[in-house]
Amino acid sequence: MAKEEQSQQDVTEVTKKKKGPFMKWLIIGVAGVIVIGGCIAGGFFYFKHAGSGKEHQKSEKATAGMLWAMDPFIVNLADNSSERYLKVAMQFEVAGQNDPKALDELKPKLRDSILDILTAKSSGELMDINGKQRLRDDIATKLNSLLSTGKVKRVYFTEFVIQ
Repeated sequence: MAKEEQSQQDVTEVTKKKKGPFMKWLIIGVAGVIVIGGCIAGGFFYFKHAGSGKEHQKSEKATAGMLWAMDPFIVNLADNSSERYLKVAMQFEVAGQNDPKALDELKPKLRDSILDILTAKSSGELMDINGKQRLRDDIATKLNSLLSTGKVKRVYFTEFVIQ
């Protein structure tokens, strides 16, 4: 009888021991599912909102035009007191025109127009930032009048030296 009681106690201890690790793994599994679910939900909301920002960036890139460069200009400025020279290199942001060959065909006309604008300026007009901005605007306006397709959105000075 004592042996039977002892064997019954051993069986109950074994079932209790088996129940303990099972509950432990069940709790770990449920916690893992909750963590993974939270990560998935967080990722969904993050990428849902992050996608709208990327679309905005793509639309800005789509509106940006092609950059087209010209050889540097070296011109005499319209200073009466002394001889001043201007060396300027430019790039143009052109929207609506994706063929640089079409722009290259117009290059002599465009260079001539830019030379006319540059030689009419004095060094005093070009020394401050407002003068440079007016020069950019004048060049863009003149080039837009010569282009049949596309539009010069912006003029970039990559080199600007007055001597």
